[in-house]
Amino acid sequence: MSTTRPYSPGDRGPEPSGASGASEGGAPGDGASTGAAAPSVPGAPTAPSEGAQAVRGRQIRRLRLDGESGVVPMARDFARQALYAWGWLPAASADQRAAAEDVLLVVSELVTNACLHAEGPEELFLAQDKKVIRVEVSDRGTGRPAPRTPHRAGRPGGHGMFIVQRLCLDWGVVRTPGESGKTVWAELGAPA
Repeated sequence: MSTTRPYSPGDRGPEPSGASGASEGGAPGDGASTGAAAPSVPGAPTAPSEGAQAVRGRQIRRLRLDGESGVVPMARDFARQALYAWGWLPAASADQRAAAEDVLLVVSELVTNACLHAEGPEELFLAQDKKVIRVEVSDRGTGRPAPRTPHRAGRPGGHGMFIVQRLCLDWGVVRTPGESGKTVWAELGAPA
């Protein structure tokens, strides 16, 4: 179910804008590597604008998508690299493999929605701790994503937010007052 909360309980919201690797004080957090490239995954290209960091037990990755072409596969490859770095892949069990595939599907759906309905995505943000992975896609769009109601499985198109709703613990939209655009976020449970 979509939520009207700007972010999930216990979360203080998105990281400050432009903070690709800096903690709230502006300095990298403990163990952070500002602007460091994600570890390579065989067959997956790396993007020059990706960043990795760890802040207060959360591991964070950002990928600038603004102005890039082929953003859906780029975002999916970036998310796959993060899942390898965070130990979600390679999966040791079918449940772990399914959890990782769910993350990749949600990334694909949110980035695709930004391409189709919001003038393209600006940034992909991934954060994970031991229990939850958070996916955020920022864009310049003014609309509010919502699952098509009623959902008709046989009808082409319009399944993206229904899929996100079904796979995620929670999801929502964050808008910054006085700025155009929004951030659509979704949270998935870590594999058991």
